[in-house]
Amino acid sequence: MTILIRTSAESDLDAITAIYAHAVTHGTASFELDPPTRTEMANRRAAILEGGYPYLVAEKDGAILGYAYAGAYRTRPAYRSTVEDSIYVAPDAQGQGVGRLLLTALIGECEARDFRLIVAVIGDEDSHGSIALHRSLGFEPVGIFKGIGYKHGRWLSTVLMQLPLGRGIAEPPTRPLPTG
Repeated sequence: MTILIRTSAESDLDAITAIYAHAVTHGTASFELDPPTRTEMANRRAAILEGGYPYLVAEKDGAILGYAYAGAYRTRPAYRSTVEDSIYVAPDAQGQGVGRLLLTALIGECEARDFRLIVAVIGDEDSHGSIALHRSLGFEPVGIFKGIGYKHGRWLSTVLMQLPLGRGIAEPPTRPLPTG
């Protein structure tokens, strides 16, 4: 069976929580130090969806292999057309193209929602796979924050990459200003 990329569902939260917990505990993609609970992950997912952002999963034979979402890059209104991507793949599904499928679909979802720029904030400049994946899909490096976080007994940097979406910055945004 092929890998299906679809909008996440509440029933995916156990798998999403487990995938993220592994990334927090063993990796540097997230700078969190303690894995959040399922309830916290449910709240985060709900906030993403309520904000009008995409939240996707990769599924094969009923198993969740990974997930990806886009959220606000920053909360100030001028940033309303810019999103930041997040992609997490289960340890046993890494290296099988799951991340590429998720990121490709996420880019498409963001373009369909008329976001104009997607930013990748990649934890650890030694994350060569993530950097290569983003580059292969057209992201360009724009900078590195050296030693911005401390985790697993070492200082970590973050790599910043960006990809224009759809009409990019050729014309003003059409996304309405947030209310409230």
